[in-house]
Amino acid sequence: MTARAPLMSLVWTDHVTGRQGFLVVDRLVRGVASGGLRMRPGCTLEEVTGLARGMTMKEALHYDPEARYVPLGGAKGGIDCDPRDPGAYGLLVRYLRAMRPYIESFWTTGEDLGLTQDLIVRAAAEAGLVSTVQAVYPLLDDEATARKRLADAFAVEVDGIGLDELAGGCGVAESLLAALDRAGVPYPGTRVAVQGLGTMGGATARFLARAGLTVVAVADIKGTIANPAGLDIDALLAARDRYGTVNRRMLRPGDRELPGDAWLSADAEVVVPAAVSYAIDTTNQDRIRARWIVEAANMPVLPAAEELLAARGVTVLPDVVVNSGTNAWWWWTLFGDIGADAEEAFAHIRRSMRALADLMLDRADADGTTPRAAAHALVTDRLPMIAERFGWHR
Repeated sequence: MTARAPLMSLVWTDHVTGRQGFLVVDRLVRGVASGGLRMRPGCTLEEVTGLARGMTMKEALHYDPEARYVPLGGAKGGIDCDPRDPGAYGLLVRYLRAMRPYIESFWTTGEDLGLTQDLIVRAAAEAGLVSTVQAVYPLLDDEATARKRLADAFAVEVDGIGLDELAGGCGVAESLLAALDRAGVPYPGTRVAVQGLGTMGGATARFLARAGLTVVAVADIKGTIANPAGLDIDALLAARDRYGTVNRRMLRPGDRELPGDAWLSADAEVVVPAAVSYAIDTTNQDRIRARWIVEAANMPVLPAAEELLAARGVTVLPDVVVNSGTNAWWWWTLFGDIGADAEEAFAHIRRSMRALADLMLDRADADGTTPRAAAHALVTDRLPMIAERFGWHR
């Protein structure tokens, strides 16, 4: 997919704090674009632009002409602020109030890095919004039924964790499992290091541990927790705060506390960056000893670093495929391809994500290229079909 200027790029300055927020709409399909809202210190317009382009790709990759859910365009929002800042919530409300015309008209959004869905929903209501996805309502056959189905799905919990918090990690895990199966690598004995234990990282670790893999390291803002014999992922998840930080008092005797970047050099076959963008660059990629990097976060591996990794035989499974299950789960549920049921959701996610991962890896093998290049090629194939059926605004 060739980089090009987005349809709309907006920079907002908060009149109270002077902090900036951003909205980028890469393109509209059926008059609507989809993409989450993140909050992190140092967030930039360039970052949000790349994320919006990635959302266009994720939507296109899940195009199925037989499904009720058909693709939207790609967009993304961002706010340059530490979510732990005492003034972060007020800033979020003011940002959403400023973005209200766009959310009401064509931008559907939800949680991303630094923000939870519950927090966004509360702030959106305070900003006067009906819903953060109300722009898609005119595309629904039965709005009332669809909205109830999505609300019911968000109320579902599995082992005390919301279904919405587990959907994306289920997709990430299944994408990796598809790659392991193709390589003939057994799950038992395969070691994993995860950077970030928030929504995406925590759920990914949970599903991989349940599949039989051994999670030997996880990292949060306080540092890396490691245990070569394997970490108790359920216990760590239960010990998290809402930012994904683990209470160190809950660690077991064999768990070690290491520096924050120790996850990079963990003795593991798989590394899962599941926190910030740009986590792996040319200065630290040589520390990675893993065979696979699975991009649970958005844009965690810089392109120049990926070239160096590929030269060393390290395969990067790209974000536009492996973490796309979160977005797809919203729309599969809202449009009625699945119901508000955890087992049905997980089965659909696993089936769809494995098929997409296999398609990407088949294309990579056929073209003699990387999985990311293969994913881009698949998008290039699908966008004309989407445009012909639904049209878009570039």
